[in-house]
Amino acid sequence: MRQLLRSRAVAPRKALGWLGLALVGVTLTGCTGGTDELQQWMEEQRQQTRPTVKPLTPPKSFEPQPYDTQALVDPFSVQKLTVALRREASQPSSLLAAEMKRKREPLEAFPLDTMTMVGSVSRDNRPYALLRVDNLLYQARVGDYLGQNFGRITKISETEITLREVVQDAAGEWIERTSTLQLQEQGR
Repeated sequence: MRQLLRSRAVAPRKALGWLGLALVGVTLTGCTGGTDELQQWMEEQRQQTRPTVKPLTPPKSFEPQPYDTQALVDPFSVQKLTVALRREASQPSSLLAAEMKRKREPLEAFPLDTMTMVGSVSRDNRPYALLRVDNLLYQARVGDYLGQNFGRITKISETEITLREVVQDAAGEWIERTSTLQLQEQGR
């Protein structure tokens, strides 16, 4: 009985398999006939259409230049900076003109941030500031110069020194700027 049921189930499967193969074969034979017409249309389109590509311009020829630095001035040289400062100072309206002509004072050799105000005294009704630089004590009064930016003391109080400096701004122009040096506490 079981064999009978199996043979009946297998027969429809085989019939469907053969029927499917026959259907695929008929379909494929129908597709091969239309490719000749498609090939002919493609050839016509190729002959009618012309490409419109502009030709590329040839690249510019490169001519190497020799790099000779012996005749040039180093942009970071002290000589170039000195020449620029002298040129700036020679202009009559420059803030720097008066500063370049005067004699330098000892406290102008040190940057302002290395100086500390440690006190103040008054002698003959004139205030003096006491400054420590490199473990040495200096006296400074109104009108003295200190710092590397042409700083001139304009006011001395018990707690701070006010000075006017001449510095370059971002555009390269010389401008005046006010700075202060505060009294430092003893604990430092």
